[in-house]
Amino acid sequence: RKSTEIAATMFGLALDESDDDEEYSGDSGWIPWFCALKGHELFAEVDEDYARDNFNLYGLRGRFQFYDHALEMILSSEAPDEDDLADTDFLEIYRDATDLYGVIHSRYIISPRGLQVMRDKYLKGTFGTCPRALCDQQHVLPIGTSEELRAAQVKIFCPKCEQVYAPKSKYKDLDGAFFGTSFPQIFLQKLPRLGSRRAAATLCAEGIWLQASQAALADHSEVEDEQGPGSSTTATRRTGGSGDQEPMQEAASGDEALAQAGDAAKADDATLPEIRKV
Repeated sequence: RKSTEIAATMFGLALDESDDDEEYSGDSGWIPWFCALKGHELFAEVDEDYARDNFNLYGLRGRFQFYDHALEMILSSEAPDEDDLADTDFLEIYRDATDLYGVIHSRYIISPRGLQVMRDKYLKGTFGTCPRALCDQQHVLPIGTSEELRAAQVKIFCPKCEQVYAPKSKYKDLDGAFFGTSFPQIFLQKLPRLGSRRAAATLCAEGIWLQASQAALADHSEVEDEQGPGSSTTATRRTGGSGDQEPMQEAASGDEALAQAGDAAKADDATLPEIRKV
């Protein structure tokens, strides 16, 4: 057992002393076994049908020395036992299998089925919460900072403050490439109600107000150019006469749009505390 743990640790396996014999019974298959390892809670279980589809594996063969053996291991219906984990040759293939599964995983989690699996994990808080106090325990999403293997560890992204943080120490060995650099963006685009939209609503409202103000200024400049700075119309506009009603109405419509967008943002955010506390 001790030699198995030493060898497994060298190749990234996080076995725990409390693991019972059921984990090594081989009944669950390699993918469930791998995802159940300590520190692998961020992983989704990739559907075998997805991993068998050559379309989803395009371009991967040339990246791995033991590609065929690694893919066979991933799709195996048996989990490794202690004898396997003590075999150096097995662990060489296991390293490729781990990296191959990670790359397949980064593609799977942005597929329709993968997004639903990650959605369930997000709602349960499996990925953790934002360490920033003002985010009020906002659930986070995993993200990689590079698509290259072994370039950087996985990070966590907060949809509320839109910042990236280092995860808990138990995830320090997870490669960021296993999740990709665009997962949170695609996740929140496909499931927008799960993220904070206050910033987007505010920017939208400010844009409406700015457009209305610019239109009013443009109308004012056009009148001055046509009638001259000393015209009665220009004077009327400057003194707040009847000629000023049109730009005032446009500015008012901008303020009204700003207020409506702010109310909509508050209505959307009212649902977020229920999601964060799941």
